[in-house]
Amino acid sequence: MANVLKLDPKPTNHCFGCGAANPAGMKLSFDLDFDARRSRGSFTLGSNYAGGAGFAHGGIIAVVLDEAMGKLSRLTEESAVTAEMQIDYHRPVPVDKPIVVEGWQEQQQGRNRFRVAEIRDLHGNLLARGKGRFVVVKPSHFAEVPSVNPSS
Repeated sequence: MANVLKLDPKPTNHCFGCGAANPAGMKLSFDLDFDARRSRGSFTLGSNYAGGAGFAHGGIIAVVLDEAMGKLSRLTEESAVTAEMQIDYHRPVPVDKPIVVEGWQEQQQGRNRFRVAEIRDLHGNLLARGKGRFVVVKPSHFAEVPSVNPSS
């Protein structure tokens, strides 16, 4: 059996992409496969994420790809933030139809982690690909950032 960790949205996390505490958030869930060294998510983007003509907004596609790449930090229990991201939009990403996203790391140099994520339809057609450079930061860095307080 594969060594897979289910990453469900945490009730205390305000992240737009993967947190459960953000009422406007996407609440994306991923599986982290330690054997394959990949993150995977399968979901349907609702029409509230449309950019026009029944397709997902480009910014929403960026969020999905960024989340898939970001989850890879859990493989090594590192904290890393997105420094750069490039997206190639191959085909429109539909709303109200299932999609699959998968992320993996291609290399690392010092504190830099170079990652890739792809969104595909259920037939395996490539819809979008993101490439990102993530930078490992000390966990204490996050303690220095003011917390999100939705009531203020």
